[in-house]
Amino acid sequence: MRFTCEKSMLVTALNITSRAVAPKSALSALEGIFCEAAGDLTFTGYNMETAVTYRVEAEITDAGKCIFPSRLFGDIIRRLPEGPVTVSVDENYKVSVRAGYSSFTISAENANDYPELPDVSGGRNVALPQNHLKELISSTIFAVSENQGRPIHTGVKFEVETDKVSAVAVDGFRLARRTFPIQAETEVSFVVPAQGLKEVEKILADNDDEVSFTLGSKHILFHLGDATLICRLLEGDFLDWRKVVPTNSPVKLTANVSDLSSAIERVGLIVSEKYKSPVRCIFSEQVLQLRTNTTIGAAEDRCSIAGDGKELEIGFNVRYLADALRVIPSEEVVLELTNSLSPIVFTSAEEKYDFAYMVLPVRIKN
Repeated sequence: MRFTCEKSMLVTALNITSRAVAPKSALSALEGIFCEAAGDLTFTGYNMETAVTYRVEAEITDAGKCIFPSRLFGDIIRRLPEGPVTVSVDENYKVSVRAGYSSFTISAENANDYPELPDVSGGRNVALPQNHLKELISSTIFAVSENQGRPIHTGVKFEVETDKVSAVAVDGFRLARRTFPIQAETEVSFVVPAQGLKEVEKILADNDDEVSFTLGSKHILFHLGDATLICRLLEGDFLDWRKVVPTNSPVKLTANVSDLSSAIERVGLIVSEKYKSPVRCIFSEQVLQLRTNTTIGAAEDRCSIAGDGKELEIGFNVRYLADALRVIPSEEVVLELTNSLSPIVFTSAEEKYDFAYMVLPVRIKN
């Protein structure tokens, strides 16, 4: 195998695919980067759960395939001088890397030891803009559960309808939902592991170029420009979120997202991982009062709101409130409340946005 490629393109490919390489595996081949030079030059990282493949433009002199040592090969390429890089691999899997006056000789492995990637061909295909998929992920992934006792909730549920796509995440204390309009020919729902979605989010750009995903029986394939990502779907019964999110709440208030977020983050300075005291929220007429007390100090702040909170007093985890407000895209948000023992639900104050963030209350001491 022999090919020549610009260093910058190789660096991009290796940075993206190496994140899916298994750091340690019973199958040593998975600790390397699979490279194939045929019609295209492609690099693949795979850990039996997630596979990332990246296509690179290159001048291929001799076709072939091998497994490069992931860390060593990546470190060499990153430190080469800018410009074209020539890589050749002989029949004994001795690798020669040359760029400018720099040259390296390392060893590769036989590509026959690399496992085949899951086949998702023939699956159902859904397309949407890159920035919408990126926002669906970033707006919900923070709320996935870390409890492996319910593995289905360690991922984000996608619900595709003919006119919209929604992403939903829950962890037992909060819920996050984001929805975008689309035109789809199929209606499906599935749950993608958070770890795979984090890699998808890193690859996606903030533009409206179209990307798509193909849904197989047990895997999903994301088509992301020059990159593709395959990951295993999670199986199980996901929470029926429509039944747990309150509707028709009697108290609805409106607040400026920036002002509310700033007040909550200021009060949260007194709260730490060690001292997880809740923030006491008192919803009065036109004013939200925020108070917290921990062994390291006390804090109090207030934020203007539109509406009458009926003097409802509710305790919340301050980080959960801050996380939700951080991803709200609108300038204003509606706060929906029922009573002092019910959750708060943040919904959009503008028709062009469709989201809901629910945070359960925390018991507070008088």
